[in-house]
Amino acid sequence: MPVILTTLYDAQTIRRRVEELAADISRAYAGQELTAVIVMNGGFFFAADLLRHVDLPVRVDSLPAGSYVHHASTGQLTMRGRLKLDVKDRHVLLIDDILDTGFTLAELQKMILADGAASCRTCVLFDKAIPPEMKKAKPDWFGFHAPAEYLVGCGMDSDELYRNLPDICILRESEP
Repeated sequence: MPVILTTLYDAQTIRRRVEELAADISRAYAGQELTAVIVMNGGFFFAADLLRHVDLPVRVDSLPAGSYVHHASTGQLTMRGRLKLDVKDRHVLLIDDILDTGFTLAELQKMILADGAASCRTCVLFDKAIPPEMKKAKPDWFGFHAPAEYLVGCGMDSDELYRNLPDICILRESEP
């Protein structure tokens, strides 16, 4: 079925906000080493852009994890790997593309803290507008509030397509 993509945020707006987030994170962790854990695949593009502007020593790892299949949450966290770096006594920043219900981030945060991290904070590009009672987590940092629409671009996908778009777009299916 054909799709319609409507730009919500252009690449320049996103770039400016990502630089502001990086400055905030650099101030929050000033004088410390940071371990960034990227939730894959969605967090890859945002994390790469963000971490280029963080002015700290940063160790980077990734966790292939998620709770979505097609366009819906399964309500279960699926892990396709483990951390390679030891997070014990480390300050960890968990980075993802979007916080919807927060289920994935909440579960990963519990796991990282159980592995002995000194702290585990979160940063997402988008905090989706859903009723607060449905949220399992709140991000420590976020780029933008997101409407209750299906978004693609900057790492966000629809069945693995559109991640590479430089803009954030609302995806709607058109009538045939």
